[in-house]
Amino acid sequence: MDSKNSRAWLGKALGVLGPFAVLLALIVVLRIAVGESYFSAYNLRAVPLQATIVAISAIGMTMIIVAGGIDLSVGSVIALCGVSAALVLRSDPNASALAIVAALVTGVVAGLVNGAIIAYGRMAPFIVTLGMMGVARGLAKWAGDKQTVDYDSSAWLNELMRTTPDPRWMVVAPGVWLMVILTVLMILFMRHAVFARRLYAIGSNEATAQLCGIRVPSTKLLMYGLAGLFFGLSGALQTARLTQGDPTAAVGLELDVIAAVVIGGASLSGGAGSVLGAVVGALIMTVLRNGTQQLGWESYTQEIIIGLVIVIAVALDRLRQSGLLSWERLSRLVRSQ
Repeated sequence: MDSKNSRAWLGKALGVLGPFAVLLALIVVLRIAVGESYFSAYNLRAVPLQATIVAISAIGMTMIIVAGGIDLSVGSVIALCGVSAALVLRSDPNASALAIVAALVTGVVAGLVNGAIIAYGRMAPFIVTLGMMGVARGLAKWAGDKQTVDYDSSAWLNELMRTTPDPRWMVVAPGVWLMVILTVLMILFMRHAVFARRLYAIGSNEATAQLCGIRVPSTKLLMYGLAGLFFGLSGALQTARLTQGDPTAAVGLELDVIAAVVIGGASLSGGAGSVLGAVVGALIMTVLRNGTQQLGWESYTQEIIIGLVIVIAVALDRLRQSGLLSWERLSRLVRSQ
């Protein structure tokens, strides 16, 4: 392997391992700051559970960002999907499977509406999804009659997000295992599926992708619909976690989701990103929130820190895009010393 290929391979490896290194360093720092209780059995189960909703949403968002898009309506869509699931359970506590289907369908419909307007209406994703943020939130409040939707707590949907699973041999909640399975499947999908390659092509250069024969509008439509499937599942899990449908849930969650994808190595300009990186990014956000809570920091301090993390992640993305942050440049700087 020549030096040029070696640098390219090493740069790619650093891009993949970077989020893992940040996560590990953060865990070490918090372990020192919090003490032995940070590695308690309860907390080790709670952290991945808390990351589940953001991580599953980040998987869907990865496809959108890879293709050069954005979706600011994630939090509102999750709330709407959660209310849809709760309404089904209120009418029949034994209809957990149907409740999940209702949440998935709601998410897909919201995604398809976004995709249709963006792809065929030729409107900016930022504006369209910002509008959907308000529409979905309003629909959630209307469907829930401006209050939480309660249902029988015996519904097995709730078991998906219990911190202490039943049976205990599962170690973590079923929802966490669902996240792991989806992560593995989507890693394979994004690496080998033709559809995924089209997303990377569109994100890299949409005009060139269209000249190569890729049907950009229909691909975008399908992409937003598929992402909506993940948002719908997150909505169902949100309801399971809260044991009720809350129209005001997941406010601002879109920032955590987008930050998780960018921290994981995706570019807001499109053409780059990975599912594994997005999930690790979600874990970083969750570990950070969990650690600051255990340290007893005020909620506004946590919000400031999360905001700074988002700004830093976007700044690093811009540096990567401009070439100011690359293995070749770092190597030159080291040699010049």
